Amino acid sequence: MPSIDLNSDLGEGFGPWRMGDDETMLTLVTSANIACGGHASDPETMFRTLTRARDNGVVVGAHPGFNDREGFGRRDIPMPPAEIARMCAAQVGALIGLAAQVGARVAYVKPHGALGNLAARDRAVADAIVGAMRRIDPGMAYLAISGTQSELAARAAGVPVFSEIFADRGYLSSGQLVPRGQEGAMIHDADAAADRLIGFLDTGLMPVIDGDPIPLAAHSICVHGDSPGAVAMTRRIRERLLEQGVKIRAFAQD
Repeated sequence: MPSIDLNSDLGEGFGPWRMGDDETMLTLVTSANIACGGHASDPETMFRTLTRARDNGVVVGAHPGFNDREGFGRRDIPMPPAEIARMCAAQVGALIGLAAQVGARVAYVKPHGALGNLAARDRAVADAIVGAMRRIDPGMAYLAISGTQSELAARAAGVPVFSEIFADRGYLSSGQLVPRGQEGAMIHDADAAADRLIGFLDTGLMPVIDGDPIPLAAHSICVHGDSPGAVAMTRRIRERLLEQGVKIRAFAQD
């Protein structure tokens, strides 16, 4: 029976402000990419999200991003690769420290938003992030956008790497995601998203908006937790995959 992980970006509020329904999402996903103080979150939000993930048996990953709360980490901030590495190290270290308080383990890293897209196309940035990860914990995995420079950098460095595809995002023939704001960037219909995923799992080919379907590898499927329909979409995708005989299992499970 084939298996796949479901992941989501969670813990993206801060202070009294909440983003998404993390409590419900953590009953549906198998891996949680937890914001760690860059684009969102604070110590109490991290602690609360880590605790809920632990209680639901959800594997935890760090989700570092540009220090850009106003733009939710979706704007490029010009920085040399070495500074990006130190920024990520500080954020990942913060989450590891709080995870220790609840008895959880940070198993992997997945860069957020603009930072993740930059690392996906810029090998120097990808190498810098991977290098920072290795110095923190050589066994920590990288969850990379499938078919990108991040995937190649982690593999070249000998870092455990797993590849993800996106349930609710459109693709370009380069393997990059369609930029937000451009037509075809988002998929809002849960059954349409599920149909595309089932087709991909059958063929290994991902439809794109600018050409023929492209081959991608996938260990995990990301459903964004910050959209209004995130819970309904995640629940429906999970149901449809289980109906097809797909086992939902964390890629970094012990």
